[in-house]
Amino acid sequence: MIDLPAPDFIPAPSRRRIAGWTPARQVAFVAALFDGHGVRAAAASVGLTAQSAYALRRRADAADFALAWDVAIDVGAMKLGDTALDRALNGERRTVWYQGKAVGERVVYDNRLLIALLTRRDRARSPSAKSVRV
Repeated sequence: MIDLPAPDFIPAPSRRRIAGWTPARQVAFVAALFDGHGVRAAAASVGLTAQSAYALRRRADAADFALAWDVAIDVGAMKLGDTALDRALNGERRTVWYQGKAVGERVVYDNRLLIALLTRRDRARSPSAKSVRV
């Protein structure tokens, strides 16, 4: 996958509260979304709540912030999809423990994940289910 930079945007003007959505916090929040975190985790990473993030997003002067949020969510979801596909195809290394000691590793494949990813891909590529049947 191509490593893309986090979206560049003009942060919404901050209100007089130092503990609120400063431009630096807005940038860090969008970067966390870009890395695949959910809104709640991204907000917590900057010391604020998801509720306050949504309130900022609704402000008229935060349109650029809202657009950067949308782009970051889309790219973050794409990265998570790539990670899921990699795990489904190449497996996940897990440590094997015996009597409290690590004695080796094994690779675990998640076939349900692979089937789900293939089903999603096939649905995206196939014609609509509402097409005429012959």
